[in-house]
Amino acid sequence: MDLRRLKSFVVLAEELNFNRAAARLHISQPPLTRQIQLLEGELGAPLFDRQPKGLVLTAAGCTLLDDARRILGMADAAKDRAAQAGRGEIGRLDVGIFGSAIFHHIPRLLLQFRSRYPNVQISLHEQTKAEQIQALRERRLTIGFNRHVRPAPDLVVEPVYQEPLLVALHGDHPMAQQAAISIRELSAQPLILYPNNTREGFADHVLSLFYHEGLQAQVELEVKDVVTAVALVSSGFGLCVTPEAASSLQLPGVVYRPLQADPAPTVELVCVYRRDDASPVLAAFLETVRQFQPENGGKKVVC
Repeated sequence: MDLRRLKSFVVLAEELNFNRAAARLHISQPPLTRQIQLLEGELGAPLFDRQPKGLVLTAAGCTLLDDARRILGMADAAKDRAAQAGRGEIGRLDVGIFGSAIFHHIPRLLLQFRSRYPNVQISLHEQTKAEQIQALRERRLTIGFNRHVRPAPDLVVEPVYQEPLLVALHGDHPMAQQAAISIRELSAQPLILYPNNTREGFADHVLSLFYHEGLQAQVELEVKDVVTAVALVSSGFGLCVTPEAASSLQLPGVVYRPLQADPAPTVELVCVYRRDDASPVLAAFLETVRQFQPENGGKKVVC
């Protein structure tokens, strides 16, 4: 059934006058008459009675009117939703997250995106780096956030920001009174490393800081995540190096101090997505990612 004919019918049914209906449709009367005749021929029933006082809807016309309005409304809604989907304003965004990133910066970034695109459904998936990459390739994930991701032909690895490194230590520790802690000072302390399940990863990055200073870290424990590491710091097992975002994790007795070196030690957060993903939702989210400005010393990476 032709939507243009349905629209002509609805307008004529509302006006019950060919001249007024044609004016509303911005056409002349003969084309409108032809549209109604074609529709009546398609249905095999008259839709209007032509009476001396004007037009009157027939039983078939009365029945069609409600359905025609619904059909036209659904068509308009479908058009609007398709246009919104094309602009990335509706759809689904599956985001891979990990460890310390969820404590501060990533929630802020997601909140910015949701404020711009409130009709996009966001689903978060806590995954390791390997799990994120597998989920991306299996199209179960739209984008992932992680660190130390190797480039691959089918994936784009895009820097998001550089984040300062801090030392988490117990407030009773003598170095807690210092404004900052150097790599050399830290090398004499029991160190808690994380994660212990990903190579190459953040733990290797921390160890490389000592290596470049010609020093060796005194590794006391290796644990799976930042929460466990900071909990052990809270219990007095040792010190650990964390990204600045992890300082949002406030456990009893734990304080954070800048890690001092030249140049200032940082760690890079990246986002990872499929190279062939032309999704408008992904494009809209990437725009938000590229405009994101970290707080409290984080440095935006310019690609």
